[in-house]
Amino acid sequence: MKLISIVVPCYNEQEVLPMFYEEIQKIMKQMQDEHPELLFELVFIDDGSRDKTLEILREMSLKDRRVRYISFSRNFGKEAGMYAGLENAKGDFVVVMDADLQHPPAFLPRMYNYVKDGEFDCATTRRVSRKGESKIRSAFARLFYKIMNKISQTEIVDGAQDFRFMSRQMVDAILDMHEYNRFSKGIFSWVGFKTQYIEYENVERPVGTSSWSFWGLFRYSLEGIFAFSTAPLAVAAILGILSCIIAVILFVFWIVQAVGDNIQAGQTGLMCALFFLGGLQLFCTGILGQYLAKTYLESKHRPVYLMRENEEIYRKNHNQDQKNPESA
Repeated sequence: MKLISIVVPCYNEQEVLPMFYEEIQKIMKQMQDEHPELLFELVFIDDGSRDKTLEILREMSLKDRRVRYISFSRNFGKEAGMYAGLENAKGDFVVVMDADLQHPPAFLPRMYNYVKDGEFDCATTRRVSRKGESKIRSAFARLFYKIMNKISQTEIVDGAQDFRFMSRQMVDAILDMHEYNRFSKGIFSWVGFKTQYIEYENVERPVGTSSWSFWGLFRYSLEGIFAFSTAPLAVAAILGILSCIIAVILFVFWIVQAVGDNIQAGQTGLMCALFFLGGLQLFCTGILGQYLAKTYLESKHRPVYLMRENEEIYRKNHNQDQKNPESA
């Protein structure tokens, strides 16, 4: 028998969770009909949701023993959710996918066929269009991939998704990377292994809206750059050299101005030079500060997430309440 663990990070997904569960049940049954050796478990990660996501997961875990969940003590972010799911998945194969149905469950049989015989270690999807996204957001996304692949030795395929069907060997390699500041798109690429990409058109959410804002995605892209490239440090050094050259040129220009008795104009140029150099120094210091901050956070060795509840704790308490109704 082969166990497939389906990891699903969730944050305020009460509207779409029942739809996802219904759809994934159909796919699991279809795959078991074609491959009787398959078993499934669903590992939901409640990332500190503020709606009824946790209540829905509790009910699902009581009705379906295949449903497992971990509820965080607060919102730790999707990266922590994926890490927790991979860490707690028991399967011979592990799937990571979103609950919003933008990662179509219908792809799972095809992905399994790529991975089952060991020809590939991972099957993943790649969006070839960004239908439904704003033009500005799409443009910045494409720009990020171009910049990232220019400055980093880790290649990240444009449009590649977190929707992945992975072998146990690849999952264990990912879990060996214990870093606190995680950027999974880069980690998936960095660990290597043979990957098959499946192209598809973008799928919009059936209900609700994404919790990712433009600025949230922008900060996330910076995390990726600082996590998988030291190029910004080189940029800071180059800017420092250029600023020195510009300062020498401006100093010569100021001397010429002063000789020509145009002292006021020379003072204006000097002030501009001071502001320019000051801003450049702050910018370079900011780059260094980002790397120093990442190092500082890593040195603390804080856990990536903290669990508040899981299905075993809830089932145990639920059974106790049923045995002792007076305590409810």
